[in-house]
Amino acid sequence: MSEFDGLVAAVTGGASGIGLATANLLAQRGARVAVLDLKTDEVPDPLTGFRCDVTSDAEVRAAVDAVAERFGRLDILVNNAGIGAQGDVTANDDDEWHRAYDVNVVGMVRTARAALPHLKSSPAAAVVNTCSIAAWAGLPARALYSATKGAVLSLTLAMATDHLPDRIRVNCVCPGTADTPWVGRLLDTAADPSAEREALAARQPMGRLVTADEVANAIAYLASPLSASTTGTALAVDGGMYGLRPRGPVQN
Repeated sequence: MSEFDGLVAAVTGGASGIGLATANLLAQRGARVAVLDLKTDEVPDPLTGFRCDVTSDAEVRAAVDAVAERFGRLDILVNNAGIGAQGDVTANDDDEWHRAYDVNVVGMVRTARAALPHLKSSPAAAVVNTCSIAAWAGLPARALYSATKGAVLSLTLAMATDHLPDRIRVNCVCPGTADTPWVGRLLDTAADPSAEREALAARQPMGRLVTADEVANAIAYLASPLSASTTGTALAVDGGMYGLRPRGPVQN
């Protein structure tokens, strides 16, 4: 028996990377898991895919209601869908700023808004938002991305406060640079992908990239009914990047 037995979880952006690792882990622990993604044909068993574009309120509402109808309930929402952006504050035009906020911030609002009526009926309701170390660390060439993740952190705290009377816990996880397909594609655009990977690993005190499975385990902790007193928390999974200041490279 697991604390997730009988619970239903919905994971946005769950077809790859951190989302897929999270969906698989929750399923392994006994939850019935719906993956809300644009690429439902890539969702493996025993996960169930539901087509969902988080920039469409109608599509989000239809997908969330379909999950609740299919499984009879919804207990956990993992808001993981997101996109990246590179460059300083001058690097992206207004349309790209609006697009990134539409996906990374308003997308979470849409899914949470659609899920709330179902979550309010759950005795173990939890929302976990995928934030980032970029929300509280000044990273180079990440102005737009960092701004959206700062908004996610603030949104998490506001939601956690608002939904105390509903007994819905709201937390976020803040990964450092993770070894995911998205980061792989980012590295592919670098002049020297190998050197860029080494630089990203070196800036995290543990000297390596975070794994998707490590982030998934943190999300599962925050979503678990065993963490019933944890709300309004931002959990860093960043190899010590946020709080540690070692004198030099760590010898592994």
